[in-house]
Amino acid sequence: MGYEEIRLIKQSGKSMVHLVRERDEEQVYVRKTLKGRHPIYQTLQACPHPCLPKLYQVTVGEDFTTVVEEYIEGRTCGSADLSGKQLRSAVRQLCSVLAFLHGKGIIHRDIKPSNILLTEDGRLYLIDFDAARMPKEEQEQDTRLLGTRGFAPPEQYGFSQTDERTDIYALGATLHQILGEKAQKLRYKKIIRKCMNLDPDRRYQSVRQVRNAFFYRGREVLCVLGTFFLIGLVTGCVLFMSARQEEGQPGVGEDAGTLIVLPSPENPHWDGETGIATWGNVPEAGVGYEAQFWCRLYRRDSPTPPDPEDSDWYHEEKVRIGGDIRERETQSWNLSSVLEENGFYYFSIAATGDGYQYADSPYVISDAFEYTGESAPLLPAPVGLEWKIYEIDDNKQYYALWSNLDEYEDKDTFNVTLYDETGVYVMNNTWSKELIREQGYGGIKISTLFLISGPDRAYRFTVQVYSSRPNEYRSSPMPDPPPEEYYSPWLAFGPKSDD
Repeated sequence: MGYEEIRLIKQSGKSMVHLVRERDEEQVYVRKTLKGRHPIYQTLQACPHPCLPKLYQVTVGEDFTTVVEEYIEGRTCGSADLSGKQLRSAVRQLCSVLAFLHGKGIIHRDIKPSNILLTEDGRLYLIDFDAARMPKEEQEQDTRLLGTRGFAPPEQYGFSQTDERTDIYALGATLHQILGEKAQKLRYKKIIRKCMNLDPDRRYQSVRQVRNAFFYRGREVLCVLGTFFLIGLVTGCVLFMSARQEEGQPGVGEDAGTLIVLPSPENPHWDGETGIATWGNVPEAGVGYEAQFWCRLYRRDSPTPPDPEDSDWYHEEKVRIGGDIRERETQSWNLSSVLEENGFYYFSIAATGDGYQYADSPYVISDAFEYTGESAPLLPAPVGLEWKIYEIDDNKQYYALWSNLDEYEDKDTFNVTLYDETGVYVMNNTWSKELIREQGYGGIKISTLFLISGPDRAYRFTVQVYSSRPNEYRSSPMPDPPPEEYYSPWLAFGPKSDD
């Protein structure tokens, strides 16, 4: 196949890159001529992925390698001004392609914003595999020390052999740059710091762990009648382990194969057009008084259900349900706050085992929910936040209230997050308006187990609402960190009285 050169893209002592096209044809390609042997491109040619340029021709000679690949018209990630939505999409795609490569044993070794291209339609492409390699068991360190200063970890300078954690270090440095000012948020700082730990054993050990940390948003439905799940957790574990030891049965640290695999939740489905995931309860799931399930969310352009084993879910969270609610025949979870682009959404659900007697169940897939509310108006934010204290059975009970509860529908869901006087997160609790009405106190209960008494102790909360009509109204967003106007007044919580 003959090519004519259009222009020189890049030249160095190790490579020459041209934009070319076939003679008498309009389609253009990138042709790279590299010094030395680069058999990694032959491996990549056999491993296509949507986030990798197509490789049309690879020739590996004695002293050179020639590659003809797809020309991608786009901006480098470092030069793009990304919205929050675009940023999340880019991170999701980047983690997807890195997890794919690592699954094939390929280490990129030069992850950086200039090697990441973004097209106008939001597609991400990872380019430039000139430094890539596949780890070799017999080697203690790399024979070719390549990479980019500021993005390459210590092992890339000859201290040890590179592996997946090398790319995780560079991924952290890349996230720091593309996040810009957002990188200073505590949530992202922790992720970046762990990615870039100088000790590979203290980094995330897989790209999937990075993705889960980046996208995980945990919420809880706490106990309705005041018996909080921590009591059940401790009590249940102690009683269970005692019984196991008396019976001579395996406990913690024993062969996981002896655990009973929980049954999968039955009939996972969307509750109409509410954006609320619903499934049959698994009574044995979780620990003590807390039921637990793993929930994953998928998006598709057409109503084509994913396989439960598909790894291209973009959101995962653990659903934690305490008190009397954990015994209900069906469980539900409002996912409207994580619906993003219009399309067809599926969730998969698995019952979580306690690790002592039960192992997690297999995942099962729901039906499709067609989301069309990408541009829908936002629900109003809760306002008029206040504390309400009730005397119930000679005990003080604390409730978080807001003045505009009547503006919402019964299935709209509220997430109350509690902070202490130092600004540290304490707990969160999620109830629907329907449940709030059922309990009859006008708000969401805050367990006294979290309201620790003592000099100068004080607490305040925020409230975020999740829509039950996502095609009509989007969930009200919560800034991170929340500004002062989003907080309730302080509740001073000094020493307890004697009465």
